[in-house]
Amino acid sequence: MDNINIKAKKSLGQNFLKSKKALSDMLSAGEVGENDIVLEAGPGKGALTEELLKKAGKVIAVEKDDALVEFLRDKFSSEIASGKLQLIHNDILEFDPSSYNLKPKTYKLIANIPYYITGQFLRKFLSGDTQPSKMVILLQKEVVKRIMANDGKESILSISVKAYGRPKNIGKVSKENFSPKPKVDSAILLIDNISRDFFKEIDEKRFFEIVKAGFAHKRKLLAGNIRHLAKNGEQIEKIFESCGIPPKARAEDLKLEQWKCLSSML
Repeated sequence: MDNINIKAKKSLGQNFLKSKKALSDMLSAGEVGENDIVLEAGPGKGALTEELLKKAGKVIAVEKDDALVEFLRDKFSSEIASGKLQLIHNDILEFDPSSYNLKPKTYKLIANIPYYITGQFLRKFLSGDTQPSKMVILLQKEVVKRIMANDGKESILSISVKAYGRPKNIGKVSKENFSPKPKVDSAILLIDNISRDFFKEIDEKRFFEIVKAGFAHKRKLLAGNIRHLAKNGEQIEKIFESCGIPPKARAEDLKLEQWKCLSSML
């Protein structure tokens, strides 16, 4: 199938990455080696797939687009025949890693995903039963900045990512490096040390209930937002004191460990 016939579909949020440097940075961040199984979401025209196949032991690529699946089958016919590449025609959000013998933390997830699935994608692989050992993903630059929260302002997104792993901003990828060119720049995000260890002593569901309540009304102070979860105002004051939270704190001011403390006491 001719490469020229493959047009990016707006409905699928497709922007094909064409920067060799960005591809190389993604592989370095993922520390991809010959013993690795790499799950790739949305391989597109296979630019990242090609690089992954040079380094990884096995690549499992999940592509939703019918035309691209055919194109990739043709492009990588020998790698598919040898079993080095497993091409799966599916939506990554419906893909079940355990159905393909992937066990928790036995594979790495590396992908250039459509921006509109970012939230669902992170939730699926960070809080799912079959977590990867690490993730390297291309996201909108602003979203990566929000996850890193270097300005000291946390969000539900940043707290959710940090509860499961250690995020690191690998660097910017300018919009010029994509075809078609998106409206915004991207950045490579690495999430390392993915696990559920943070939830060993606290209830995962309750933790997120409290975080969501805390961020419910942006203008209100945290104490006001979570008052309904406590017995009374006095209890809130005591909890804040023991968790080292200032009385007038807002949800965005709290660090991960303070949310953990709140969650264990409420």
